[in-house]
Amino acid sequence: MTYRCARVGGAGVGVERAGRLLIAGVLVLFSSAAGPAIAADLAEARKLFHAGRYDECRTAAAKTIADGEWLEDWRQVKIEAELARGEYEAALATLEEALPRYPSSIALRYLGRRVYRMNGRSQDAERLFAEIEALANRTPWRYSDPAGLVILGRVLLERGADPRRVLEDFYDRAKSGRADYVEAYLAAADLALEKHDFALAAESLEQAIKITPDNPDLYFKLALAYAPSESEKSAEMLEQALSRNPRHVESLLFQADDRIDAERYDEARALIDQALDVNLREPRAWAYLAVLAHLDADPQGERLWRAAALSSWPANPEADHLIGKKLSQKYRFAEGAEYQRKALQLDPGYLPAKAQLSQDLLRLGEEEEGWRLAAEVYARDAYDVLAYNLMTLHDRLEKFRTLEALEEDGGGFIVRMEAREAEIYGDRVLMLLQEAKEKLCAKYDVTLEKPIVVEIFDQQKDFAIRTFGLPGGAGFLGVCFGSVITANSPAAQGASLSNWEAVLWHEFCHVVTLHKTNNKMPRWLSEGISVYEERQENPTWGQAMTPVYRKMILEGELTPVSKLSGAFLNPPSAAHLQFAYYESSLVVEYLIDEYGLETLQRVLTDLGAGMPINESLQRYVGSLQALDDEFAAFARNRAESLAPDAEWEQPELPPTAGVADWEAWTAEHPKNYLGLQILATKLIEAERFEDAKAPLNEMRRLYPDAIGADNPDVLLARVHRQLNETEEERAVLAELASRSADAGDAYVRLMELAAAEEDWPAVRENAERMLAVNPLVRTPHEQLAQSAEALGDDDSAIAAYRVLAMLDPLDPAETHYRLARLLHRRGDAAAKRHVLIALEEAPRFRAAHRLLLEMVEGEKEDDAEASKAR
Repeated sequence: MTYRCARVGGAGVGVERAGRLLIAGVLVLFSSAAGPAIAADLAEARKLFHAGRYDECRTAAAKTIADGEWLEDWRQVKIEAELARGEYEAALATLEEALPRYPSSIALRYLGRRVYRMNGRSQDAERLFAEIEALANRTPWRYSDPAGLVILGRVLLERGADPRRVLEDFYDRAKSGRADYVEAYLAAADLALEKHDFALAAESLEQAIKITPDNPDLYFKLALAYAPSESEKSAEMLEQALSRNPRHVESLLFQADDRIDAERYDEARALIDQALDVNLREPRAWAYLAVLAHLDADPQGERLWRAAALSSWPANPEADHLIGKKLSQKYRFAEGAEYQRKALQLDPGYLPAKAQLSQDLLRLGEEEEGWRLAAEVYARDAYDVLAYNLMTLHDRLEKFRTLEALEEDGGGFIVRMEAREAEIYGDRVLMLLQEAKEKLCAKYDVTLEKPIVVEIFDQQKDFAIRTFGLPGGAGFLGVCFGSVITANSPAAQGASLSNWEAVLWHEFCHVVTLHKTNNKMPRWLSEGISVYEERQENPTWGQAMTPVYRKMILEGELTPVSKLSGAFLNPPSAAHLQFAYYESSLVVEYLIDEYGLETLQRVLTDLGAGMPINESLQRYVGSLQALDDEFAAFARNRAESLAPDAEWEQPELPPTAGVADWEAWTAEHPKNYLGLQILATKLIEAERFEDAKAPLNEMRRLYPDAIGADNPDVLLARVHRQLNETEEERAVLAELASRSADAGDAYVRLMELAAAEEDWPAVRENAERMLAVNPLVRTPHEQLAQSAEALGDDDSAIAAYRVLAMLDPLDPAETHYRLARLLHRRGDAAAKRHVLIALEEAPRFRAAHRLLLEMVEGEKEDDAEASKAR
């Protein structure tokens, strides 16, 4: 993307002047006076640094300096090596020896800022920045070389300058002056990463790697750029970084971060230990240990490790920001928000903490402060993609309709939807949520003391921004943060629709279990309970065993219970992610069947008290290894029970095989499900509909619970329709509808067939089913209105006709007339308006004229009665 052109708050007068002079100046490239031998030695020293041989690099630099070498770069290399090893006092000594020697060096002063900070001398760090500004103001021509441009660009950014200006007038000019100057590409990438423009960051880093292929920093930052969208590439780049420098602290900590996400905490600790072996005083390493202590319910350790993270630089906001961010990623938003507030106490202008705090508060339902902070971040940095997205979303949410069902005890629901959608099915949303609350809160002994906010988005990008901060997240239907649920409406789901009622039931179950555990539960258990409870409420909801899942289980792809959360992190495919949901629900089913619901409730209580999941499970089920083995046997048995008479081997016929070939092959393999499916499909394509019945019926016998677009019921119904066998078609579709939560085409066809026979209960049943899939289309409302009217349910009929009138009905006059007739029957004055609309649409509509006349006569009688009474 390109950055937006809005101007960000200015830098100081001196910095602005330096910027103007540099932009107006001519690039001057300085060549070093050092000899080739010294330059070669310096290059070797940098190679040692990039390879992680920091002690050797420092020793080489120290010896060269002691031998009288005056070149400034040797001091910088020595300082960088000392910083890498956590030798902050030694780096300070090197710096303070060098500063008087190089009074005009902005590179040394820029590096020195970090040295002073890591020695807890923040005021001296800021003094160096002021010196850089003064030098740039006094002699701007001296810093118009690529190195000077890059450093001044970084300084300007920290002072709040316009990022686009810095990118174009400093970094791009540096590249123009020297196309192989890697620091210019790295600076541009850092800017893009900070603004969440990952594509631009990747582009800059890829160019830099072509110039310097041995620098591990470039591969590490490219891993960061790929991480949000291309996990495999990100992992590959991380491997590249560590292959060049096995002691690369940033890469080791990035891996530790990944392991924490996957709940592989022992592996995370091992990686953190490796980082601390390099730099025992690395603040981020101690911050990660504080995170792990928090997750282990070890408050003393958490305080200790946080103190260690701040020991060198007590005013460092990054440590608290990192701790809070990781806790928020574990859905501990309240604790995460507390850490962001600590970071802002140390540095009120630290935007990453303010941005994270805004998101934490929005996810906690504390919207007034959350949106205010988001606006502050945007005002300070209009180029930040996340801040811009949030403020754009805020403007859209202002136009949403808010529906409320509040309770005296403080609970209830606040639902926000696009205004038209709220009119169409907002009441259904509230009814479903209230039913879920009644059942699930009682089952898990949970009391909700404040309203749950539910936001349903008609555009997927808005859902993604509200949920993740950035566009993306395709495939996610809903997300729960504890007190806030976000979901895609059917309008945002595209052609492949899911049952929105099942989605909201699933997400509200998260509300219950997250409240039960104080948001302290592993993802697998949270998802597993929600999918399990879907099935308990409606057997067509949730997930069931499928041939794909059967194959995965029998081929050894089942994840042990003790490691199940890792299955949700970077799954190899969408199928593997769906399987993680299903397996998690199967674990919950196994635990309840084997140990009882009360045991699951005890586990949730333990989690709420801070006990790790594996420790809690061991209290009730014994060893984790035994649990893994017993569950694996349970899952294998479930997989083997799926269509046990069917054969699932992949047929070996070539793609060119015709109908006769497949008839011969299935005659030899009569129970091969895939072979029968291919044969039936080819027979239908050849319009041999009668012949297609046999393989389809055999498929139904072998696997009677099949669902999905290519299941035999769909194909057999098509065959019956082609043969005008309406009764048989309806029977097959009815079986499919009883098993599937989102068979929209089947529901529509069943409504059509039932209406033709005036089977109004069946019409209504399938209309209700279709409304749970897509309430934004006309047909189910039309059919529900007609069936409810025929069944004497005036309330439902009126509600359905009102919605139908909003959906561009095929016969608007008839729709408004029927609504008017029902309203008039109950004495509702709105009836007259609807009959007039009907006549406006069809002026010669006789039934409407009679109804209007009846209304007018009734009004006259009422007026006469009123006159007598007076």
